[in-house]
Amino acid sequence: MELVRKIVLWGSLAAVLYMLLGFHYIYFGGMRVKMLKKTKFTLMETFTDLSSKAITNKRILQNDALRDAGLADLLVDMDRMSEKERARIMAKYEEDEYE
Repeated sequence: MELVRKIVLWGSLAAVLYMLLGFHYIYFGGMRVKMLKKTKFTLMETFTDLSSKAITNKRILQNDALRDAGLADLLVDMDRMSEKERARIMAKYEEDEYE
């Protein structure tokens, strides 16, 4: 019985660590929290608060880790940004990658 408890405990800890390292948690205010899969395992930008309307979409997408994880598409899905605005902002970063 003791072995089973240890296995469950270590398995639970491993699952929590995986969830922290593998996903971005984006808070949009109220009860709206969305998860984005990270492009690599890291603790950087694990929790992000976008509940303030004062934060512009351009400023949000300056973050490479969030942009690469697909935050622009999530912002469009959440009606926080239009498809046209997404294309305009993302085009700037695609240009910068080629330079």
